[in-house]
Amino acid sequence: MKIMSDRLEAASGADVLRAWRGRLRAPVIGAPLFLVSNPALVVAQCIAGIIGTLPSLNARPSAQFAEWLVEIAEALAAWDRAHPDRPSAPFGVNLIVHRSNGRLDDDLALCVQHRVPLVISSMGARPDVNAAIQAYGGVTLHDVISQAHARKAIEKGATGLIAVAAGAGGHAGRLSPFALLDEIRVWFDGPVALSGAIGSGNAVAGAIAAGADLAYVGSAFIATEESNASAAHKQGVIDASAEDIVYTPAFSGTPANYLRRSILAAGLDPDDLPTGRRAPEVGGQDKAARTWSDIWGCGQGIGGVAAVEPAAMVIGRLVEDYHTAMRRAGVRATEGVDA
Repeated sequence: MKIMSDRLEAASGADVLRAWRGRLRAPVIGAPLFLVSNPALVVAQCIAGIIGTLPSLNARPSAQFAEWLVEIAEALAAWDRAHPDRPSAPFGVNLIVHRSNGRLDDDLALCVQHRVPLVISSMGARPDVNAAIQAYGGVTLHDVISQAHARKAIEKGATGLIAVAAGAGGHAGRLSPFALLDEIRVWFDGPVALSGAIGSGNAVAGAIAAGADLAYVGSAFIATEESNASAAHKQGVIDASAEDIVYTPAFSGTPANYLRRSILAAGLDPDDLPTGRRAPEVGGQDKAARTWSDIWGCGQGIGGVAAVEPAAMVIGRLVEDYHTAMRRAGVRATEGVDA
């Protein structure tokens, strides 16, 4: 069974992504979760068969980032030596390319030095970042929430896009995943990952059926044993549903989705937050880190999270449900809507 969509076969500039296909059990990127993703989670995701990622800014102090890259690479290499029939999936790093990120040049240099397979750029599109990663055969995907952002990212050399739609955790767009993806597909045939309330195998199948090449799954991994989330954060995800997610620019200056419980715990009214936009606070700043450690980013795709589990269990269930959904969709497509 093919893992990535047929569209990827013809996608210009997607040779590396096509080569990854056989190493994925499902077409999924584990999204980089600010202050939550760590090497343990990334390694668990990759050996379980999906692309694991983390934000470079999660490594604090910055010198720790180099240590993390070595730790991840060595762990995956050891797995591959021990399991040549089941090689690990590639891993990736999220770089905030906004001008207020004073670490960008150093973090980018480390990604190049360690030949990080996938780099996800956010909050600005930079030709030099794309060129540096692609020079050694790496892939660059850029976060976008609109057609204008998407076109600019491709013009500036990104390999592909991550369409961040309504319902995604953290900084998210307002558009329906289907609307955003459909409009991108009018003009772009390259690699696209879809983000927005995707937390189950059924949702992954829906993203692929809609025309995405990969699904972006983030919030479902907050309540895993490996994640760096606090016990309270994990329990908050377990206890919550999509209705408990609040979309607001009040905390970072950019509209984002947060867990209602954390807003209440901070003594604030989730239904009466400031509406004015403040100056953006990039994750590399200590003030922003404190904000996100107290006010928890979370997307709508958490309805199936019922317990703290190892990431491998979450992925195993997701993979099984994805393939079941794709088989079911195949039967319906063959036999008609009444199948």
